[in-house]
Amino acid sequence: MPSANIVRTVAIERTPRVMQLEGLFAIAPSRESELRWAVHLPIEDRPWNIGLIVGASGSGKSTVIRELFIAELIERFDWPVNRAIVDAFPSDFGIKETVALLNSVGFSDPPSWLRPFAVLSNGEQFRVTLARAMAERKELFVIDEFTSVVDRTVARIGSAAIAATIRKRNQRMIAASCHYDIIEWLQPDWIYEPGTDSFQWRELQRRPEIQMQVWRVDRTAWKLFRHHHYLNTELHPTAACFCGFVEEQAATFCAILPFPHAIRPGWRLHRLVCLPDFQGVGLGTAMSDFVASLYRASGKPVFRTAGHPAVIHHCAKSPVWKMSRAPSRTSNAGKSSTSTANQDGAQDRITAGFEYVGPARPREALGFGLKVKHVEGPGVGSEQCGASGVAGPDSLLGVGCASEASMSVATLQGAQK
Repeated sequence: MPSANIVRTVAIERTPRVMQLEGLFAIAPSRESELRWAVHLPIEDRPWNIGLIVGASGSGKSTVIRELFIAELIERFDWPVNRAIVDAFPSDFGIKETVALLNSVGFSDPPSWLRPFAVLSNGEQFRVTLARAMAERKELFVIDEFTSVVDRTVARIGSAAIAATIRKRNQRMIAASCHYDIIEWLQPDWIYEPGTDSFQWRELQRRPEIQMQVWRVDRTAWKLFRHHHYLNTELHPTAACFCGFVEEQAATFCAILPFPHAIRPGWRLHRLVCLPDFQGVGLGTAMSDFVASLYRASGKPVFRTAGHPAVIHHCAKSPVWKMSRAPSRTSNAGKSSTSTANQDGAQDRITAGFEYVGPARPREALGFGLKVKHVEGPGVGSEQCGASGVAGPDSLLGVGCASEASMSVATLQGAQK
């Protein structure tokens, strides 16, 4: 059991101002200042993955972790100045494993993976630092000032993504923070407060629900998201655009197109982006599933071509998507890898095709002003819908994180804008 009797003393030079201060506040004269902590952490009594040392500034959090966990403490990494962040991961860490780890902590922006650490945002630096810590410290690592340099929305969502990844990998992390608002998102197995010398074990709980309001938006909204799309940043002129807002902040974007076909005409998802600050808790996948369900209410099929590994992984396991084409190498023009136009391989990439087979949402579709056809069959609700054009009740979508214990739902409210 990590234990320590910690004493920190510092000499006080008795200057005229010091003596005046003692007189003003009735402080007993002294030539030194002393602080003491008697710390006993019974963390070896049971298995755990995440510990949290929390308290106000000056309560002794940093002192405790430097006394008990100095060997495991990660204060900073040396990042290559002019090289991509992926080059900073251990040499025995393959690129697929590196990408999977970055995705799992909610840093799912391939263009940002190619940039040096110094040019990333605070939120991106926070997530990539945690990913590298997991890659290099297989047993236990300690992070001081956890979430201190990011805004509180990033802190909460980032904590949920990181906690899910740590548990999935069965690693251990101790975080020290002055912010109590991360507790229900990080879901630590134990909490220690040095200010009151209190220690408690906790049972794992569901993280809070995330409410996301979805609006039909003008195509100009793409300007906010386009630079975070990992492939083409162009938006088709006929695209219908939707934006998801979390706590009144734009978080996700999804566009959909008509899909002309001689036998099965329908719809095709065109662009999907989740801004970096909101990645890692399934908002992007929930958004795409919701938009697909709206257009499925038209009675026509909804398709998507996925190239991002995380999106392929989600769709392949999701009950609302059916794989129509296994992962294979195709060109951006959509031609097979055996076609003449694709022989140079300059734009070849591995993609997979999927069809939406989940429930349709006709009431919500009417709320967005979409045409709805009453159709019964696999994946289509049989409920009759009126033509009032008023959005129905809130739509609940499952938002899956990396571990079953952190499953929650996002409330997606349909509205016209």
